[in-house]
Amino acid sequence: MSKPTIIAPSILASDFSRLGEEVRALQKAGADWVHIDVMDGHFVPNITIGPDVVKALRPHTTLPFDVHLMISPVDLHLEAFAAAGANWISVHPEAGPHLHRTLSRIRELGCKPGVVLNPATPVDLVDHVIDDIDLILVMSVNPGFGGQSFITSQLKKIEALRKRIDASGRDIVLEVDGGVTPGNSASCISAGATALVAGTAVFRGGEAAYAQNIRALRGA
Repeated sequence: MSKPTIIAPSILASDFSRLGEEVRALQKAGADWVHIDVMDGHFVPNITIGPDVVKALRPHTTLPFDVHLMISPVDLHLEAFAAAGANWISVHPEAGPHLHRTLSRIRELGCKPGVVLNPATPVDLVDHVIDDIDLILVMSVNPGFGGQSFITSQLKKIEALRKRIDASGRDIVLEVDGGVTPGNSASCISAGATALVAGTAVFRGGEAAYAQNIRALRGA
């Protein structure tokens, strides 16, 4: 029996003036994880939040924090995000010179390591680190800001990664982020995704709609 799809709302699309209330509302609405997009204005064209905000949010929910680091160089900041309360830390191969070392350090810090593949990043990049990761995040948009449209060519990448994960025999989460909506979530799941990140699709309609939006993503 397959596991239920993990829904990880991205707080990038939330009301930043009331982040504590927002993450509490997400837990109440049935979210599985909280996805936290960290951008530095250098690796990607936007600046969002740092470890102090993650630390401030930690007491507001018991949900796992799925921290996606879009920063370079990334190694300098791993300890700070782990100490702030991250449960999962995902990094881009392009954000540092030694991916294996970075992933090993994330695990040493007590977090679960993930690798993020941009739309043009090749699938075979994970082949030599697949035994060192607990998550693969497929970007179905170019990272840097929310509200972009889903790049459908990434469905083939999800399928290819699904085969690699199954062949490894390891329980690796296959996550998709970028333009995910109830209209394409079924295609992502059918291709092999086990976790969906959604920002606009979750937060649209205000707090009263969060639960319904999450159900629509999971059951589409």
